[in-house]
Amino acid sequence: MISKNTICLWFDKDALEAAQFYAATFPDSAVTAVHHAPGDYPAGKQGNVLTVEFTVAGIPCLGLNGGPGHPHTDAFSFQIATEDQEETDRLWNAIVGNGGQEIACGWCKDKWGLSWQITPRVLSEAIVDPDPAAAKRAFEAMMGMVKIDVAAIEAARRG
Repeated sequence: MISKNTICLWFDKDALEAAQFYAATFPDSAVTAVHHAPGDYPAGKQGNVLTVEFTVAGIPCLGLNGGPGHPHTDAFSFQIATEDQEETDRLWNAIVGNGGQEIACGWCKDKWGLSWQITPRVLSEAIVDPDPAAAKRAFEAMMGMVKIDVAAIEAARRG
């Protein structure tokens, strides 16, 4: 059953492949249903995978194989909070190593064009530090990074 509020993600034709990748990569994620087209449609034929219900880190999503012409943009991203460098590296490497792309400041894109922020909790806490100088140092350190380096953020925060 589709939840009351579900994120719908448009894919050209690979919604099932993407959902399976997310389910295998992120904790608390799963493919919950696959629905096939009951008839032909502009981007496909009867019997093709039309929609896929899945969760990403507990967030309900619906992948729609709607065909080309609606690429993902950086205006939408999943932000995944990580506990340490090991988890940060694992998720980052899974996305980038599976045909993805490094961006900057903890952002990367998967091979389907979806943007991800792989954000260690240390960074989120550092940039809201009650000490404005510590927050600024951590923020400035982050601005020079691609993948977030937890130890460097902690060092910058300490000064």
